[in-house]
Amino acid sequence: MKARDTDWDGVRLHVVTGKGGTGKTTVAAALALALAAGGRKVLLVEVEGRQGVAQVFDLPPLPYEERKIAVAPGGGDVYALAVDPEEAMLEYLEMFYGMRRAGKALTKMGVVDFATTIAPGFRDVLVTGKTSEAVRRKGKDGRRVYDAVVLDAPPTGRITRFLNVTNEVAGLARVGPIKNHADLVNGVVSSPETAVHFVTLLEEMPVQETLDGLQELREAGLPPGGIFTNMVRESRLPASVLDAAAEDRFDPSELILGLKVAGLTDGGPAAVSVAEALTEEIAEHARRGELERRERATLNTSGRPRYELPLLADGVDLSGLYELAESIRTQGAA
Repeated sequence: MKARDTDWDGVRLHVVTGKGGTGKTTVAAALALALAAGGRKVLLVEVEGRQGVAQVFDLPPLPYEERKIAVAPGGGDVYALAVDPEEAMLEYLEMFYGMRRAGKALTKMGVVDFATTIAPGFRDVLVTGKTSEAVRRKGKDGRRVYDAVVLDAPPTGRITRFLNVTNEVAGLARVGPIKNHADLVNGVVSSPETAVHFVTLLEEMPVQETLDGLQELREAGLPPGGIFTNMVRESRLPASVLDAAAEDRFDPSELILGLKVAGLTDGGPAAVSVAEALTEEIAEHARRGELERRERATLNTSGRPRYELPLLADGVDLSGLYELAESIRTQGAA
């Protein structure tokens, strides 16, 4: 299928990270739907064991197997995989050593947990290795099985270490299958076929973590992607009102008159009390808007493509995911 003209032409692995609470999994799911639209096949992978993808799509917990979970607009398919490190270890042992039975015994003995405890980077190699294999996999016809893979990755603070698997296992194995496997993974995640996207909110801490994460990626030689600003709220008040409220120039008498004209109060003491409360709400709304403008300006210093996704009034459900996916497509991110 001919690739669409998007900001990420040629990218086949979309890694999605973000500070906790920013809606990282929701954005990853919406991005997978957007990429699959028009008849494409996309795999959505999660690696943290939270079953977040199942929750977002309102599904039972996902097993360690690739299964179809949604149909994208235009007939595309979204598959999902919840990577389990122990199962990935068994696959690894079978692939490189023909030791799946022995691997099951080792799992029962707790050796897998022991190995990944003394060498935490090895666990990341296992889960990123499964994702990289899906990116490279070809069918009998020689074509890629998936048009794109979306990885719901660990939070911003861990993302560089999680992806920089070659360095993480350098002290564990300098030669042999583990080293070769890590090099194969690194060949995918550090290539132009990969983009690491950040999810943020228009708040100081997630914005700063996003900028710090981008800098760490550059220093590690990993490919930065775009910035998805989630839960953006549109102001329904005129700019003149917001400016007046931010500068304490807003006149509550206008509210008192408006409440009386609307028949909500008689213009007496009750109207004054309601107007004062509304005036404080308007001032807080104006202050929030000013904060968001500053954070937008800060994000613009990153030089990365930016996309804004709306706050879903009814919360995140399946219809909300399709709404976000359409927004992502409209903005050229998929």
